[in-house]
Amino acid sequence: MTTIDAPDATEVPEQAHVPDTRRLAPEADPATAPGEQPAEASLYERLGGCYGIAGAVDILVDRLFQNVKVNANEKVHEHHGNPANAAGYKWLVTSWSIEAAGGPACYIGHDMDSAHEHLSIDTAGFDAVAKEIEATLDFVGVPDAELREFMDIIESYRSQVVQA
Repeated sequence: MTTIDAPDATEVPEQAHVPDTRRLAPEADPATAPGEQPAEASLYERLGGCYGIAGAVDILVDRLFQNVKVNANEKVHEHHGNPANAAGYKWLVTSWSIEAAGGPACYIGHDMDSAHEHLSIDTAGFDAVAKEIEATLDFVGVPDAELREFMDIIESYRSQVVQA
């Protein structure tokens, strides 16, 4: 009988395929990001790049889908009331936020007017969303200067979002 030497399970073959786990940019990865951002760093970079923004949006969207004031608008609730919409909505909000904060172009959604025109969002609805955004950024530890800068961006879209 012939025996075959089986390789030790702990050995890694010399030519083993190691997946490339590098992130989009070193500064977007908390493990490789510089401890301090340069003075000219974009808001995108100061928010932690795509990983920092995606983490905040993950929390934000869950909060928005549960927010009674936001969902008081029946047209908004039609979307937020369906948990199957959460993943796609998280992608759209993340990619929009990345671009709005000065990151790479990746948003594939509609402009703000088109995206909101059918929702009849009023001032109270906009304010409820803005409060959730601010509370979420505070919750995840975004420094006050960056929080204010991002909230200024949100506020700049009020006239495009409020339709009622």
